[in-house]
Amino acid sequence: MNTSNLKRGVKLEIEGAPYVVTEFQFVKPGKGQGLYRCKLKNMLDGATLDRTFRSDEEVNDADVSESEMQYLYSQNREYWFMDTATYDQMFLNEAQLGDARNFLQENALVTVMFHNGLPVGVTPPNFVEFEVTSAEASIKGAMKEGGSKPATIETGHSVTVPMFVEQGDVIRVDTRTGAYVERVRT
Repeated sequence: MNTSNLKRGVKLEIEGAPYVVTEFQFVKPGKGQGLYRCKLKNMLDGATLDRTFRSDEEVNDADVSESEMQYLYSQNREYWFMDTATYDQMFLNEAQLGDARNFLQENALVTVMFHNGLPVGVTPPNFVEFEVTSAEASIKGAMKEGGSKPATIETGHSVTVPMFVEQGDVIRVDTRTGAYVERVRT
C-alpha cells in the first residue's frame, strides 16, 4: 500500500506486528517531498509508536479480518465475546481493547478484528446509549450560559456533558471520539 492511502483507522504491518493509525498528519516542508507523521498503536500489546513516512514510500497492509460478535461480560480484566453463528467464545484483555472497553454494553454486537486467526481488537458501534450514573449538580443560571460538566456513564467512563444532563438521564455517545452527542431521555 502506498503511504498516500494512510489515514486514521488504517491497519498496517510493521516488523510482523499489526498496527492501526491513531493520529495522522501530512507535512509539506519547503523543499522536497511531503511527509506523513503517524502515531501507531500495536494491536497485539497496545504499545504506541511514532513513525514518519515519505510520500512515495510503500507500507505493508496488515492481514486483518473482522467478524461480528456479541459482547458477553468482563471478569478479571478479561472481556468475553461470542460468535453468534458458531457460539464459540473467546476473550480479549484490556490492552487489546484499548478505549473500546469504555463503551461496551452486555449483549451488544461489536466488530472483533483478527490477525493471523488471533483476536487483536474490538470496534464498538459508532453511537451507543448509556445511563448517566453520576453527574455534578447543575448551577442555576449556568444552563443559560451553556457550559459543560463531567458525568460518569454506566461503564465507569467519564464524559463531558452539557449542564442540563443529570443523573439517571440516558445519553448518546460517539464511541470514536468519546464525546457526548445528545440526551435521549430523562
